[in-house]
Amino acid sequence: MLRRMFAIALMLVMMMTLAACGQKAAPSGVEDGVLTVGMECAYAPYNWYQNDDANGAVPISNVPGAFANGYDVMMAKKLCEANGWELEVKKMDWDALVPAVMNGEIDCAIAGQSMTAQRDEQVDFAGPYLYASIVCLTRQDSPLAAATGKSQLAGKCTSQSGTIWYDACLPQIPGAEIQPAQDTAPAMLMALASGNVDFVCTDIPTAQGALIVFPELTILNFSGTDDDFEVSQEEVNIGISVRDGNTELKEAMDKVLSTMTADDFNALMAEAVLVQPIE
Repeated sequence: MLRRMFAIALMLVMMMTLAACGQKAAPSGVEDGVLTVGMECAYAPYNWYQNDDANGAVPISNVPGAFANGYDVMMAKKLCEANGWELEVKKMDWDALVPAVMNGEIDCAIAGQSMTAQRDEQVDFAGPYLYASIVCLTRQDSPLAAATGKSQLAGKCTSQSGTIWYDACLPQIPGAEIQPAQDTAPAMLMALASGNVDFVCTDIPTAQGALIVFPELTILNFSGTDDDFEVSQEEVNIGISVRDGNTELKEAMDKVLSTMTADDFNALMAEAVLVQPIE
């Protein structure tokens, strides 16, 4: 009996040791060789979902029968190809992305996230993997279509929740009547197209993609003028969020991204804009 109790105790010690070792190894790299990426799949041209694998779309693991595509998917495929990883895409709500990275549900979020100081307190960032200037959208038949600066804008406006467009840019417009934020980029664009608001604030890739779906809209780009939005570099640099301290994954991604230029990013985004679905 004593010998049996000793054997059980020894086994328990070994199991505790192995568990402790496993806890130390968990945060680093892509342990299983599968890069699990979170994105909204509702944010064209960055990402969207479709019903087939046309134009290189990949399956969405938590939505049977659905496929993801867009700039973020194209970039994820490049990163996986360079590092020998398999790709898994999960569809998630925008506000759930950072928590999912933090708790290890996903390895990273490739979802058009600005590399802000606030997010950087919670996660690490690889990148940038895109530089996105801030613009506004209005209808072509609106008096605002002639605006050449943010001070000339007025009326009802909105943007997507949890973005610098809503939190930092709209408050810079003296005549803005800021309406409740929209949960998604498509909802933001629909609010404009349906006439519920007079203009919205977004970034240039989202605006370019919007014109494919809503040709009645026009882009207001104040870049290079004295009446442009005041934003920091971190707010227009778009990055990939990874778990805080996962330097192996961050460095593996940065190694690939460092070989690409802004022109490379823009060319890939142009490909995404061309194949985004028109709905």
